[in-house]
Amino acid sequence: MPDAITDGRRRRGATRRRELLDATLRVVARGGPAGVSQRRVADEAGMPPSAVLYHFASVDDLLVSTLVEVNDRYVAALEAVPTLEALAAVIAGSDRSTLIAEYDLFLLAARRDDLRGEVDRWETALAALATRLGAPAPELLVAAVNGLWLQDALTDLDEAAVLSVLHAAVGWRQGESNP
Repeated sequence: MPDAITDGRRRRGATRRRELLDATLRVVARGGPAGVSQRRVADEAGMPPSAVLYHFASVDDLLVSTLVEVNDRYVAALEAVPTLEALAAVIAGSDRSTLIAEYDLFLLAARRDDLRGEVDRWETALAALATRLGAPAPELLVAAVNGLWLQDALTDLDEAAVLSVLHAAVGWRQGESNP
C-alpha cells in the first residue's frame, strides 16, 4: 500500500506541474514562446522561480511539455468527435487567446526537427477523424480543420460558419446528415 505522505507529495507535485504548464500557456499567449522565462512562468503561476526548474529540466523542457500537453488535449478531443456538428462546436468553442498560444507552440514544433513527432501526431489524428467521418477526400477535411482553427484564432468564428466550411470540405450540403 502506498505511503500517504508520498501520495500527497505526488499529488501536490502533479498539481504544481499542471499550474506551471497552464501558466506557460498564458505567458505564450501574451508574448509567444520567446517570452517564456523561468521568472515569468513562476510569477504567472504564483510560485518561486526555483519551482520551474524543480519540475522541468529547463525552460525548453517546459515549452516542449506544454506543447505535448496541448497536443494531448486536441488529439483526445478529435478522438471524441462523432460528427461534423460536434467538430464545429469544438473548433468554435475555442478560447481565442489560448488558441493563439497553442498555435505558437505548434509553429515552434514545425520549426524544430526534434518536435516533428508532435506535428505528425496531430496530422495522424486529423486524418483518422476524416476517415472516421467518412470524408470522400480526407485531405480536404484535414486542410479545412487546420485552416478553421487558424481562422478562429484570427477572427473568432461562430459555429454556423465553421459547420458551413466543414460541410463544403466534405461535399455535403447544409441539412444533410453524415452518410
